[in-house]
Amino acid sequence: MKTRILIMGLPGSGKTTLAKKVAFELKAEWLNADKIRGIHNDWDFSKKGIIRQVYRMKTLADKSKSKIVVADFVCPLKKQIEIFKPHYLVWMDTIKKGRFPSMNKLFKNPTKFDLRVTSKDANLWKIAIVDKFKKYRWDNRSETGQMLGRFQPFHEGHKQIFYEILKKKGQIYVMVKDVYKVGDNPFKFNEIKKSFTEQLKPFKSRYKILKVPNISNIYYGRTVGYKFSKINLDKKITEISGTKIRKNLRKKGILK
Repeated sequence: MKTRILIMGLPGSGKTTLAKKVAFELKAEWLNADKIRGIHNDWDFSKKGIIRQVYRMKTLADKSKSKIVVADFVCPLKKQIEIFKPHYLVWMDTIKKGRFPSMNKLFKNPTKFDLRVTSKDANLWKIAIVDKFKKYRWDNRSETGQMLGRFQPFHEGHKQIFYEILKKKGQIYVMVKDVYKVGDNPFKFNEIKKSFTEQLKPFKSRYKILKVPNISNIYYGRTVGYKFSKINLDKKITEISGTKIRKNLRKKGILK
């Protein structure tokens, strides 16, 4: 059975870059809407022209000799999705407006999708898509990144660090310090684990999470096969504070 992957979103959202990488990783045929329009010299973006284009893309996908076809096009109309009938739908929700006002007006956010991409980081999101079709198997012998912290609570800054480590190493061992009710640490391990599970669902096969003692110091005598590496993030991410988050949660009555 042929599998159709559709990567959709506004012009400039990063569809083409992601589709190209996914197609390469899956050894799939890649159907790029602009290339197809160029071949047919058809740059009609009226509703009629858009519908004609999606039928064209569907026909090419059906005729493909590849088991997997990756197609990327704007897909502003729900009817296009119904016609193309993707087996896996990726929504590039990375920008609010594209460079064409008429397309912005026409575009409707999909209500059903398999993956919502929230940043123009193809090297990250290709992992989530490829893992749906090539199941990743954890290997203790593979180079692995480590995250050690309290995660009180798990927040956007932690998530961005996770993403950067994942791109560098491919799998991550998360070590959560057992500090519940030690000082201002109100979250239990299971609550932290649930946050990881919910917010990193697309990458569930790429990490393991474990509760560890309250590690306060890491000692070493000489270089023995591992490195301490700092992840440099944007200032708005590094300024995220667990202390401030806990304070706001208490102010709202969510946390005691």
